[in-house]
Amino acid sequence: MEKHVSIIVPEGDISLIDIVGTVKAFKGANRYLEQHGRPPMFKIHTVGTGRPQAYDGGMFTVHPDASMEEVAYTDLIIVPGISWDFEGSIARNRVFLPWISEQYRKGAEVASLCIGGVLLAATGLLDGKSCSTHYAAADRFRKMFPEVNLQTDRIITEENGIYTNGGAMSFVNMLVYLIEKYCGRECAIHCAKFMQVDIDRTSQSPFTMFYGLKDHQDEAIKEAQSYLENHLAEKVNFADLAEKLSIGRRNFDRRFIKATFLTPVEYQQRVRMEAAKKMFETSRLTVSEVMLDVGYNDMQAFREVFKKVTGLSPLEYKNKYNKDRAEV
Repeated sequence: MEKHVSIIVPEGDISLIDIVGTVKAFKGANRYLEQHGRPPMFKIHTVGTGRPQAYDGGMFTVHPDASMEEVAYTDLIIVPGISWDFEGSIARNRVFLPWISEQYRKGAEVASLCIGGVLLAATGLLDGKSCSTHYAAADRFRKMFPEVNLQTDRIITEENGIYTNGGAMSFVNMLVYLIEKYCGRECAIHCAKFMQVDIDRTSQSPFTMFYGLKDHQDEAIKEAQSYLENHLAEKVNFADLAEKLSIGRRNFDRRFIKATFLTPVEYQQRVRMEAAKKMFETSRLTVSEVMLDVGYNDMQAFREVFKKVTGLSPLEYKNKYNKDRAEV
């Protein structure tokens, strides 16, 4: 049964490749089906406000096939990545929010690509549901939408007909996932091979770069963050650190979590693991040497935390990202 796909054409700067890539991938699936004696699955439309949208300083212009008012019903809505000016993007595209919600109530499924999840979250449809987005947007996303269960390690989430995906080029994984859902595994494998995509990639953790949220007003917690970042190899007594900052320990933990969305211990782990990743990428240090340099003396504990954060073992990460690939 043919599926009507509506690709939203937002206003403002967007990820144009999300629109073009979706059209190309779904057309590729249709060709495969037709070549194997089956009817095409996707009827693809771009849907906007009724006027052309220019992107990248006018270098590209998208002419939507239809305005929202002309689309009474659709089976699948694709929300592409939007500008990193989240508040501005939502304001410019607020007209889409009730339309997306109405179509979902009518039975449409909705898929957001990369930080298109911000626009989808603004509808309220993600409240109480799992969601993924680009890891670099995670802290701002949590502040804006605390009711959403953000899962930034995931490439794809699916819940009650709503799909979200991680960052950047991982949108292709989402498209292959949707092709498999609607067209079957065989078609999805063909499309994945043609686009040279790892069909079963499920995590964006190996790509995550940790910066530490500092866009907050708690100066004492900023001092604590700086201390942890500058004392990687030291064993930190958090009670003593809190006392230095003239904060009670329980209040310190509460304020740290409120400011960074991480406990002090979790923050220290993330800082240490980010430093370890850089060492693996740029040096010939052994795993044991890196472990000691970032404050661990238990290899099993180091490996467990590293794999939890990156999805790879220390040696796997080193072999993947270090051009020398030499374990001395």
